[in-house]
Amino acid sequence: MPRARPNNPRGIVNHLGMDENRLFIGALSGTSMDGVDAGLVDFGAPRPALVASRMHPIPAELRARLISVCTNTGKDTVDELATLDVLLGELFAEAVMALLEQTGREPAEIRAIGSHGQTVRHRPTGDSPFTLQIADPNIIAERTSIMTVADFRRRDMAAGGQGAPLVPAFHHAMFQSPRKNRVVINIGGISNITILPARSDEITGFDTGPGNVLLDAWAAVNLGVPMDVDAHWARQGQCDAPLLERFRRDPYFSLPPPKTSGREYFNLDWLHSCVADIHPAPSPVDIQRTLCDLTVTTLRDAIGQYAPDCQEVFVCGGGAWNPLLMEGLDGQLPHCLVDTTARHGVDPDWVEAMAFAWLAKQRLDGLPGNVPSVTGARHPVMLGAVYPGALVPHQSDDTL
Repeated sequence: MPRARPNNPRGIVNHLGMDENRLFIGALSGTSMDGVDAGLVDFGAPRPALVASRMHPIPAELRARLISVCTNTGKDTVDELATLDVLLGELFAEAVMALLEQTGREPAEIRAIGSHGQTVRHRPTGDSPFTLQIADPNIIAERTSIMTVADFRRRDMAAGGQGAPLVPAFHHAMFQSPRKNRVVINIGGISNITILPARSDEITGFDTGPGNVLLDAWAAVNLGVPMDVDAHWARQGQCDAPLLERFRRDPYFSLPPPKTSGREYFNLDWLHSCVADIHPAPSPVDIQRTLCDLTVTTLRDAIGQYAPDCQEVFVCGGGAWNPLLMEGLDGQLPHCLVDTTARHGVDPDWVEAMAFAWLAKQRLDGLPGNVPSVTGARHPVMLGAVYPGALVPHQSDDTL
């Protein structure tokens, strides 16, 4: 439902300055690729506040092409990547303009858009590490007339980091406690954790493994639906212990951080290769239940190993609405309070969009956005390239 138009105590701001506004938009399409998340964030208060949000659907044909490219199951050519870059740029711009229409805001009121785009390949290790996000920021800036900050990952990689996770810096700004050792869990397509020790800025974080990406893909294959809503289907199954053990033997789970992953690694091919080693093969519903347990146990293991003194766990991302995952975390972390980020007034669905708005602000304020202890970079760096929006009209000669 669209939110009511918020008050604007600072007034409408134009490109000629006068009273610099503090409104930013964060936009991204995550590993699940179900839509473009766009969040309008107000940085005028002591604590960033989500003003409005919109999930702008990705057309089914475009989503299929993106998944095909990401998982190497279809044509993966320069022409296809460049075409998808343009199509996503247009879609991101549509999402931003729809959000502005929803809130009654004008482009001139927005200082910048922080666009993460869509990751189509992430190879942070090897002789020539690289990462690739698409959704042409030139198109976004041109269509919206709003300055756009994009390409957040590659500067961290140039500094020796993995380019991800990038959200822990925002988690630190929003959720650190001076009294409690906390962990923030994001369960998107991939799950990751941010470890926030009390009274310390030495935060760490990494991708723990699959979150919703395999659950959604398996539901699509077997049920013909995008996701197993409320884990209704998974609840009808039983965890298959040999399959869970086979999943957990994958080398990724024993790698030390920093580490990141994505759909190019955890996909249906990976799932089928694991299931093929189990005889007799589990039923489809038991596989779904076992995938839920994989997400829970890998998160539990990561927290147990790297944050054994954790006292509070706050969950965001789509997985926060999966009752089976939340019940599993609560049961596997008996010494921790387990809740969603809503406990701190931050909607679990919109933490990442807020984070990329925050990263755009960091870039324009000349401040670093990465956390070297998370990504493995040699030092802090400013993240993102800046693409100007509407041009400020030139002064006439007689005013010079």
